[in-house]
Amino acid sequence: MRQRLTIILTFVVIIGLLVLLNAVTYVKKEDARDMEFAPNRSTYHSGPTGTRALFDFLSESGYKVIRWRESTERLLKDAKVSTFVVIGQTQVAFTEEEAHALRGWVSLGGRLVLIDRALDKRLVPKSRAWSIAEKLLDFPNLDVDPSDVNQMTEHVTALHPVQPTILTQNVAEVMPSRFASRITIKPPSGDDDEKYDPDEPGVHMEQYNNASPTPTVHIGDRNGAVLVDYAYGLGKIIVLSDPYIVTNGGIRLNDNLQLATNMLVYKDGLIAFDEYHQGKGVSHNALASYFAGTPVLAIGAQVILLILLILWTNARRFGRPLPLAQVDRRSTLEFVASMAELQERSHAFDLAIENIYTRTRRVLARYAGVDNNSPRTEIAERVAARSAIDRHKLETLMRQCEETVNGAPINWRQAIDLVRRLREVERDLGLRMRSREERQAAENI
Repeated sequence: MRQRLTIILTFVVIIGLLVLLNAVTYVKKEDARDMEFAPNRSTYHSGPTGTRALFDFLSESGYKVIRWRESTERLLKDAKVSTFVVIGQTQVAFTEEEAHALRGWVSLGGRLVLIDRALDKRLVPKSRAWSIAEKLLDFPNLDVDPSDVNQMTEHVTALHPVQPTILTQNVAEVMPSRFASRITIKPPSGDDDEKYDPDEPGVHMEQYNNASPTPTVHIGDRNGAVLVDYAYGLGKIIVLSDPYIVTNGGIRLNDNLQLATNMLVYKDGLIAFDEYHQGKGVSHNALASYFAGTPVLAIGAQVILLILLILWTNARRFGRPLPLAQVDRRSTLEFVASMAELQERSHAFDLAIENIYTRTRRVLARYAGVDNNSPRTEIAERVAARSAIDRHKLETLMRQCEETVNGAPINWRQAIDLVRRLREVERDLGLRMRSREERQAAENI
């Protein structure tokens, strides 16, 4: 026991030292300063470049919103999503397969909202040779503070809707940043008239030809459009050229929040914000992400390594071999068991009755208040006087036992019957001699 206690204490001391070592060497990483030059447009991010305020507003307003943390290829298998939102430059680039799946989902009736200053051409396909392109007017540098409204909107005037549409409903003016790009619309030429792309999943010729191919400008100025949309297959693609309008730092300005709501809310459907390409995909371990940047993971790895070391070294000898301790296996009742077996083999039932009856007679004499050498008649008479036991039956039982001890023939059935009757007398008198003997035997072990 002392050896085990030493091992346990050693293990606890080692764990404590590991925790102390990790705590001393741990240096907390300071939160990186939010920059418009390298923004984080995730809905998990509460900084000025994040979009958590928009997500929380839609959620608390009763709209159905989720954070989409799977590949866009899963959209084709999920009929619940009606609006898919991609905001800003993503941390993980779209693959060709993902872009193809997203275009196919839109062509089947989905609503894609792209909010970025630089457009990914794979996500804004042509609509019968009508195409859109971005034009950058300014680009943020490292000194721009996205939390400073004055810096973000310096020399910028609010933009008004070009025409009354569903997207500009209840929108008087919006305030973009000075880094907002402008969208230009390119009509088809005679050489590149695009009729139908058979590789797009879900786009049928009849559906494609019946859709209006011309992009619609909703908000813009003399430099170009800021908000446009156009049909693609059975669905629609909406493009906003400035993420600042929907970020935590700019959504509270003017009617920016109303414009964001108009773009995202569509027939009470489910709105999915793309977090997969913001680096928050389900492929990441949630537990590891939660403890990332803390010494907990290092401590856990060291503890596992220590446990494996203990298991590997278990039962391995580090010194000279020692003889095993000699433990006496014999019990104090082994003699009794051996004698009982010998009596059973030799059919010495009279000896067994003698062993039991002698102790019972001695107890009965003590109970009757007479000497052990008193006649059985006197013992039976006095016991019957002090109890409800019949004197004649007790005297008969004592006589039969004494005759057996003196050599009267008896078989094993009769021996068992005599023992049973003796135990009944003990029970009726409350002598409980057997339990006392068992307790004494256990104390002697």
